[in-house]
Amino acid sequence: MSKTISAFLIASLLCLHLVAQTKKELDQKSIKKMCGCFEVTFNFAETFNYSKDSLYKPSKTKVDKGLEWAQLVTDTDNKIVIQHLLQVGDPKDPYIVKHWRQDWLFENTDLYTYNGDNNWTFIEKPIKEVKGQWTQKVYQVDDSPRYEGSATWVHVDGKSYWENTTPAPLPRREYTTRADYNITLRGNRHEITADGWVHDQDNSKLIRTPNQKDVVLAKEKGYNTYVRVPDERCQGAINWWSTHKEKWATVRAVWDKVYKNNQDLTLKEKVDHKVLYKHLFDEELTSKLEIEKTINAFVVKNPKDNSKN
Repeated sequence: MSKTISAFLIASLLCLHLVAQTKKELDQKSIKKMCGCFEVTFNFAETFNYSKDSLYKPSKTKVDKGLEWAQLVTDTDNKIVIQHLLQVGDPKDPYIVKHWRQDWLFENTDLYTYNGDNNWTFIEKPIKEVKGQWTQKVYQVDDSPRYEGSATWVHVDGKSYWENTTPAPLPRREYTTRADYNITLRGNRHEITADGWVHDQDNSKLIRTPNQKDVVLAKEKGYNTYVRVPDERCQGAINWWSTHKEKWATVRAVWDKVYKNNQDLTLKEKVDHKVLYKHLFDEELTSKLEIEKTINAFVVKNPKDNSKN
């Protein structure tokens, strides 16, 4: 009898292991389906506002299109890194813009949560809270932090998607024109489709004040579609990455040292009257020493000192 029970338990454990392994493999496959060449349409529209100001003006509806190459940079069992590059202009001689980056970490416990005013609060989650989950870490064009969230990939009824809500800085389309809110609460859904993938967003524009409850100023809908096209159309971006990947590997390594401090992070908005990406996009800036010096100049050593240079 005991042998029968033992055999049954072993078989059950093996079955559970295979199911878990298959689920993780499905997750990895879904994430990597976001790599390749895509025609992208970015759609954003303010849907509701709750302002008490009778003169309040909602953000204009914004629709942009572009060609984007999503480069697989790292592909290990517990970490997948994808670098996005925009390709614009004449296909024969395109202009390449280093765009956002997304890292996917399996059962990650360390997160930086945006808290306004260029400050990210370090949070360490219990392992039981992230069991089976993937953290998506999204970075700015200069590989500085943007937003992070942990959730479970779902594969059901022929759909594969991941959903999470997390605070983030204002998007570039807003922070140059809006100063009446300071947090974007991003409701992100990444869903794989037959012809690519969709980044579906339900966002809230928040006013965050210390020691007070967040105030919702307005709601926003974002719907970005990524339609796969032949990789050859993104050859300019592929070539650009081949030429510049070593520099940006150095930039990521420097940032990794900063993140591994596992403490709250505050960044200066400008140094020498320039934002960070303008420093790092300088083609002359290539040495590790200078890259490290540049990035560290933006890191506020004492979080209470938020002075801008």
